[in-house]
Amino acid sequence: MLRKGRFHRRPDFGTDAPMSPERARELIAWTGRPMVMRITNTTLTAGAAALALLAAGCGTGTTPSAAAAPPARTTTAHTTTTHTTTAHTTTPGTAPAAVDAGRATAASAVSARYGSAAQSTATRTVTARTTATRTTGAAPARCRTTGLRARVGRQDAGAGNRYAPLVLTNTSGKTCWVYGFVGLVLIDGRGDVLRTRTRRESVTPHRVTLRPGASAHARLHWTVVPAGHETRCPASARLMIIPPDEMAHLEVPFKATVCDDGRIDAWPMAPGAGL
Repeated sequence: MLRKGRFHRRPDFGTDAPMSPERARELIAWTGRPMVMRITNTTLTAGAAALALLAAGCGTGTTPSAAAAPPARTTTAHTTTTHTTTAHTTTPGTAPAAVDAGRATAASAVSARYGSAAQSTATRTVTARTTATRTTGAAPARCRTTGLRARVGRQDAGAGNRYAPLVLTNTSGKTCWVYGFVGLVLIDGRGDVLRTRTRRESVTPHRVTLRPGASAHARLHWTVVPAGHETRCPASARLMIIPPDEMAHLEVPFKATVCDDGRIDAWPMAPGAGL
């Protein structure tokens, strides 16, 4: 039998009789490794039982009855379990230096590759936006009411008809353009609005570009002869002008008698200040 410490004699493990779990423990404790002996079916069975007991002691959940599996497969499976247990018992955050170095190298490589690409893309995007902004700034914009000055030019008369140019001058200091027709409202001497009907002539409008100080005009026509039920025509003192595509208006002196229920024929904006 065994005593604490070294054996006083070699245990008799036998060769033909089945080996019990206790005798398998004695085998491993006495030698520290499997003994060299005559290999028989009984010996293989005993070795399998010993390995099964060791695996049960490691907490794998395998019972001694599992020793019925083939010896080679049982040994491989428990060896794998031992490695797995070692990996799971490693303290988090204490990875080997080689692993840390590998992660650092990989992170540096990803950062160098994709970080540079992202920075390059951002640079190109900013450049494209800057170019678009400069292009937009260089292109003339529509003339706004605040950058225009208005006046009505000299009137031409003939057979009860009147013609005059409505002139818009660019005072904004920047090149701009006008396109289309103006809006008109007649105002009398007391500041009251008179009935006004603006009729647009069937003429195709064109964009007129105005440099600072340049002018464009719209040709106006009206009649001073009463029409229909009119016995007398109202007289205007001022003319409210709404530039094309604008909401704000300008007012200029405009002393005229406009008949035919306040009808004024208007042409689209054209270059120059005269008819």
